[in-house]
Amino acid sequence: MATDLDSLKQDLTRRMEGALEALRREFGGLRTGRASPALLDPVKVEAYGQMMPLNQVSTVAVPESRMLTVQVWDRSMVNAVVAAIRDCGLGLNPQPDGQLVRVPLPMLTEERRNELAKTAAKYAENARIAVRGVRRDGMEQIKALQKKHEISEDDERDWADQVQKLTDSFIKKLDENLAEKEKDIRQV
Repeated sequence: MATDLDSLKQDLTRRMEGALEALRREFGGLRTGRASPALLDPVKVEAYGQMMPLNQVSTVAVPESRMLTVQVWDRSMVNAVVAAIRDCGLGLNPQPDGQLVRVPLPMLTEERRNELAKTAAKYAENARIAVRGVRRDGMEQIKALQKKHEISEDDERDWADQVQKLTDSFIKKLDENLAEKEKDIRQV
């Protein structure tokens, strides 16, 4: 348990950064109409008797803004890769061409944009919950230190204020990331 404010803040900051980074990764997987290799990160392929991430059996590239290419390393895996991309729930229609799989990105409909915006909001809310959980842990540590008389009541209030300010700054960052992603989704 942290016994000084700096080490407590460092620990809480590290954990809150983790929630922010997880949100950014989740946002990377949301299709906004522009191609990104991160779009295919959730795709798992049945390979060599087990489920493997797509990036462990191929290389994903972005040759143009509305197209992804997947260079499959093992020719025998092409059909499995095509099936995995088609069945991953992203509404993509991969087209095999030898060991290269082209994945054109269709235009987003308004309905799909609204779904993506709701999904992004859900991801952001989950990240907020994670940040608030980290804050709660920090507050509990502070209360425990005060109960053990390792810090004074004044220190407890000051530390709690510091933790709340840290939490507020991370919630603001999460909201800014969400606003940016929603803007990205709404653009044509």
